Amino acid sequence: MNVRGIGIDIVRISRMRDVLARWEDRFVRRVFTDAEIAYCRARRDPVPHFAARFAAKEAGLKALGTGLALGIHWRELEVCRDRGGAPRLELSGRSREIGRERGGEHMLLALTHDGDYALAQAMLVRDDGWPRHGPPYPPALGSAPGDPGRSSTHR
Repeated sequence: MNVRGIGIDIVRISRMRDVLARWEDRFVRRVFTDAEIAYCRARRDPVPHFAARFAAKEAGLKALGTGLALGIHWRELEVCRDRGGAPRLELSGRSREIGRERGGEHMLLALTHDGDYALAQAMLVRDDGWPRHGPPYPPALGSAPGDPGRSSTHR
């Protein structure tokens, strides 16, 4: 796996609560997709989930190296999650074009929220042909001592 860009962002949940109270649907509809809105609103307290998704979008923009420039819109970055799976950041429109121009194939994502903060880290990556469920490093770097794929310089 080849990292093409990395971004991180933190959002204060109390600030997101204030923004949502002040701007309500105007902000929500401008920034989040219908699926993200449905996911967050299905939670007992949707605000930490909106905050985490906002942080994910910011982190994704940083990983692309653009911010909200070059014709990218908030809703082009969508936090998706398969039931029981890790979240991922799906790119569409101009954000997908820019990601591909920068050599990325997909965006990995980590989300967390605790106390008054939500944090996200995004990585724009390209697969190099290594199996997804195989060793995390090439054999020369990650195999056990004595393995045929291990070079003598790594013993």
